[in-house]
Amino acid sequence: MPIKVQNDLPATRILEGENIFVMTEERATTQDIRPLRIVILNLMPTKVATETQLLRLLGNSPLQVDIELLQMSSHQSKNTSQEHLTKFYKTFDEIRDERYDGMIVTGAPVELMEYEEVDYWDELCEVLDWAKKHVYSTLFICWGAQAGLYHRYGIQKYTLPKKLSGIYNHRILNNKHPLTRGFDDFFLIPHSRYTGVKSEDIHREPELEILAESRKAGVAIVCSKNGREFYLLGHCEYDYDTLAKEYYRDVEKGIKPDIPYNYFPDNNVTRKPVMTWRSHASLIYQNWLNYYLYQQTPYDLEDLKKMYENE
Repeated sequence: MPIKVQNDLPATRILEGENIFVMTEERATTQDIRPLRIVILNLMPTKVATETQLLRLLGNSPLQVDIELLQMSSHQSKNTSQEHLTKFYKTFDEIRDERYDGMIVTGAPVELMEYEEVDYWDELCEVLDWAKKHVYSTLFICWGAQAGLYHRYGIQKYTLPKKLSGIYNHRILNNKHPLTRGFDDFFLIPHSRYTGVKSEDIHREPELEILAESRKAGVAIVCSKNGREFYLLGHCEYDYDTLAKEYYRDVEKGIKPDIPYNYFPDNNVTRKPVMTWRSHASLIYQNWLNYYLYQQTPYDLEDLKKMYENE
């Protein structure tokens, strides 16, 4: 089944070229079903690329999903045109009375700043507090995951000795958990970050569980035990060349980055990287959609308020 987006979102043409079923608003009005509603809070500067990556994964499912894109009104984007934001994105004030099956909070290139120094931090905290009553399950990515763990549990981030960049091997700690159902015992996903969280801090929180970790990259997937929060410290949504583009960009800036680990064939930066994480990335999103949205979200989303009050 398709994802439903606005008729002329740029990602639509790319995904249709990959034979991913994208349903426009016009066609969706004829469907007599209750689709899943997901809002994506896109904090990445390369918004169109991130939209495409996430919609590709959300569209690889038998479920119909209605997508809304959310921006932070307290932040002025330097890399995405105001025309694109005005046409395809909503502000928090426009959705604060809505309810959703799921929300995705992306990463952002602000890791080395203190959380409170980020210009949209107060607005982000307001959205995360709002989500407790208005969203059934939230998926946090990279810096978004660190920000969510900090805001909701006070878990600190730690600056790494150098940027963690590459494709890392991970092991499943709970092979019976629905989010990782169908996974191999070990799997690959990309990481690209300057900071991380410590496993001992997660273990001290009785409401949280670590589902996957890496010997080299550390904590990778964390969940709340009630299934309403998932924290992905990596970037399984990345395209095959995303890390390459980041590496070339940093080289041009004179940063002298390390070559991304386990990424370029023979460590040769002129060779095309190999996609080694697509299947497990798809499983994460399919399992989240199926087990935590489709099977658990109340049919009437207004019941979310009652659920929160009874917790």
